[in-house]
Amino acid sequence: MKLIVGLGNPGRRYANTRHNVGWWVLDHLADVWHFPPWQTEGQALVTDGRVGETGVRLLKPQTFMNLSGHAVAPDLARGVDPRADLLVVVDDVAIPVGRVRIRPKGSHGGHNGLRDLERAIGHEHYARLRVGVGPTTPDTPIPDLAEYVLGAVADDDQAAIYALMPACTAACQTWAEDGVAVAMNRFNAVPREPREPREPRELEP
Repeated sequence: MKLIVGLGNPGRRYANTRHNVGWWVLDHLADVWHFPPWQTEGQALVTDGRVGETGVRLLKPQTFMNLSGHAVAPDLARGVDPRADLLVVVDDVAIPVGRVRIRPKGSHGGHNGLRDLERAIGHEHYARLRVGVGPTTPDTPIPDLAEYVLGAVADDDQAAIYALMPACTAACQTWAEDGVAVAMNRFNAVPREPREPREPRELEP
């Protein structure tokens, strides 16, 4: 069984904030994969189904962000191997809104949800789908990070994030069926600007 965890905060107050983008993705996955309705299990909402021939569980922690590891701990205790079977969908302020990256491991980078997951798992070797929520202009400073990630997403940014949902779905399915390396090669490519054709050089005599 593959486990896909979307990070977020419970309650209406946080539903439209940048920190809840992980939940947006999981709700979309449950919808397009036609999974059963969400059920409460421990400190999480879960739904199980199949993607092709692969069993997949979707999990949304119902703890607050900084206790996300507590909600995932029961699945880890049941034998989920974080190195092979866990994908965490998480907002990332270091990536501009409208972009997505998948990684096989990495530090929590100050993200409290990832920090607590790392505590529960005991290491950082688990895949994560990083959904960009950062400013569209590179290197734009964020004066108050907590205020930014807990702030409501503007309409334009929300549209850009929802436009990513097909790519997020395809990346999650590729990860589940073919592994993180294949997903990275397929979805992390950055389009290059076309180069001007070079003038042919004269050959030396």
